[in-house]
Amino acid sequence: MFKKLFPLLLLVPLSGCAGGNWGWYVVDPTTTSGYNNVWFLLTGLYYTVLLSVTAIVISIVIGLLVALPGLSTNKYLRGFNRVYVEFVRAVPILVLILWVYYGLPQLAGIAIGVFWAGVIALALSDSAFEAEIFRAGIQSIDKGQYEASHSISLNYYDTMRFVILPQAIRRILPALGNQLVYMLKMSSLVSVIGMQELTRKANELVVTEYRPLEIYTILVLEYLVLILIVSAGVRWLERRMQTDERN
Repeated sequence: MFKKLFPLLLLVPLSGCAGGNWGWYVVDPTTTSGYNNVWFLLTGLYYTVLLSVTAIVISIVIGLLVALPGLSTNKYLRGFNRVYVEFVRAVPILVLILWVYYGLPQLAGIAIGVFWAGVIALALSDSAFEAEIFRAGIQSIDKGQYEASHSISLNYYDTMRFVILPQAIRRILPALGNQLVYMLKMSSLVSVIGMQELTRKANELVVTEYRPLEIYTILVLEYLVLILIVSAGVRWLERRMQTDERN
């Protein structure tokens, strides 16, 4: 039932726009061909979400691991943090996607599918930004929190796990949400290596229907709805964490 109703709910306002020089009939869900086209576009949603969520989880882990050396008093560890962040941020994400997909297999002698090539490239690119977000969030915690942790004999690991990171995550949650939105948008670039996500599906439909304006308009609406849902979820989580903190 959902499979049949979702395209209708999303696109029924456009069903009356057919006529003249417009070709809205190609995405008119009240016709068989239009419905099939709309559903074809929506089938890319699964890979867009899966690609983005997988990449953002990996990038958060890498970003945290890169951020911690940046907080060290050791100049070599801080140097590693700075070199990594500046180098990764300097590489355009599209170039990184192409390098991972075409160059990394030759360099490492391994086969990489389009999905994991996209995940690796997106995660590496975003990890530099995540590292800076974590570094700023951790540094914003009052030093008294560290002193209180040491006074009850907590080691560095437990201090970070139970005291510092929970407070830092509450502060950086909006920034992490912004990075997830950024990841959803940047996932469209993986279409250049053949990933069957939203943008790739739209490109393939344009080739067969020759109606770029109408099809790409639907693509814009798909990303708009998806990002609005994610943004609402992040705001809800932020309010929930603030409520738990007050309690």
